[in-house]
Amino acid sequence: MNGTNGTTNGVKSPKPSFPAEATSKEYAISLDKSDPLRALRDEFIIPSKANLASKKLAKPGLSNEPSIYFCGNSLGIQPKAVAKYMEAQLDTWSGIGVCGHFTDLEGSPLSQWQVLSEQAAASMSKIIGAAPDEVAAMGTLTMNLHLLLASFYRPTEKRRKILMDWKAFPSDHYAIESHIAWHGLDSKDNMVLIGPDEGTYEIPTEKILEVIDQHVDDAAVLLLPGIQYYTGQLFDIPRITRYAQERGLIVGWDLAHAYGNAEIKLHDWNVDFAAWCTYKYGNAGPGAMGGLFVHERHGQVDYSEGEDSPKFRHRLTGWYGGDRSVRFKMDNKFKPIPGAGGWVLSNPSVIDLTTLCAALSVFDKTSMKELRKKSFHLTAYLEFLLLSDSTDEDRPFKIITPSDPHARGAQLSLLLKPGLLHNVADSLQKAGIICDKREPDVVRVAPVPLYNTFSEVWQFVQVFKAALSPMRLKL
Repeated sequence: MNGTNGTTNGVKSPKPSFPAEATSKEYAISLDKSDPLRALRDEFIIPSKANLASKKLAKPGLSNEPSIYFCGNSLGIQPKAVAKYMEAQLDTWSGIGVCGHFTDLEGSPLSQWQVLSEQAAASMSKIIGAAPDEVAAMGTLTMNLHLLLASFYRPTEKRRKILMDWKAFPSDHYAIESHIAWHGLDSKDNMVLIGPDEGTYEIPTEKILEVIDQHVDDAAVLLLPGIQYYTGQLFDIPRITRYAQERGLIVGWDLAHAYGNAEIKLHDWNVDFAAWCTYKYGNAGPGAMGGLFVHERHGQVDYSEGEDSPKFRHRLTGWYGGDRSVRFKMDNKFKPIPGAGGWVLSNPSVIDLTTLCAALSVFDKTSMKELRKKSFHLTAYLEFLLLSDSTDEDRPFKIITPSDPHARGAQLSLLLKPGLLHNVADSLQKAGIICDKREPDVVRVAPVPLYNTFSEVWQFVQVFKAALSPMRLKL
């Protein structure tokens, strides 16, 4: 597989097919036995059903039956490495104090604090397809979007509009709206929402290209999600990026649901900028430190006019974005780090970096190519089982995620008929199955290839269909 479309040598992999006996539990078990990534599940602490049913703080119960956790699209589960990495960090802080900034300790999985963010960036760069110096580990998703828009949204008299997703996550919507207002413009006139046709949920690539053409003279920036959080649609990032840039737009991507989920090649696709969170498929913990990407052409620093007169792309600056060799001179002469590091503002939290590096240590044991390969089949198996014993007319739900596996990540979004959501959600919760529900009628199901199994997919479908059985009789 190569890139977001899951191709091999430029040819798309066919959609997985399954035999009639694939509906059996034994078949699911056989898929797990042949899974080359099955050992990665042991890298995680799976929440137990007993702990989920309890209101008391408790250690993970090793003897308790694990839950089925299909909610990595909201919050990934804890890697076992977090405890080890956190202990090393606390021992460093308590043992050598401020010297932790400049000392690499034998036996520690973590580098000195001054370069710890670079350790994280190097691992993240492999996940999003970039050079390490095109990536910075810092801040949070919305903060990073603000910093990037401050650099890349430079409206002119003619080109001032931002093209965006019709159902953007509210935080993205607020960020874009505020930047338009910051420039004294009206967001109602300068936010262009790209949505699906009436009665549908998928946004065809051709429609996105049409909207770009409609605004070729007045749009400044295109900012879309790599994967749409509500429907789970994976956009054709390379094609859309290339098309928009050829028409003079700056192109950015919010990879909140694509990071650790799809195979991304930001550098090769010539993306201008991107940002992401790390607590979903990245498993770095609630509210974990995020990341950003700036293509190398935008991160260049020109010293042709002298060491004291660097020329670089405008950004909101902070002292940790300055060259480490002169950072402590305190002379107020900003010399930005070439690459994405030049956008860093402040001394980053080493506690946040610790959980991030711990989560990344699991990704370092595999590759996005291998994870995507498993996910491709895992989600296809989920779709197959959901649709295996009924017709579209009989089902009290429909899948609003694209059926084309090249146009989606791990998640399937199930749109239930009105009034069914709470009963279905309760049935899943009682069975120890954690999914995300979106009012009024959507259940988002995300089997994650790092830690979920084909057997869990099979079991989920049994519980889900059982919850719907009495509903079918009423419809």
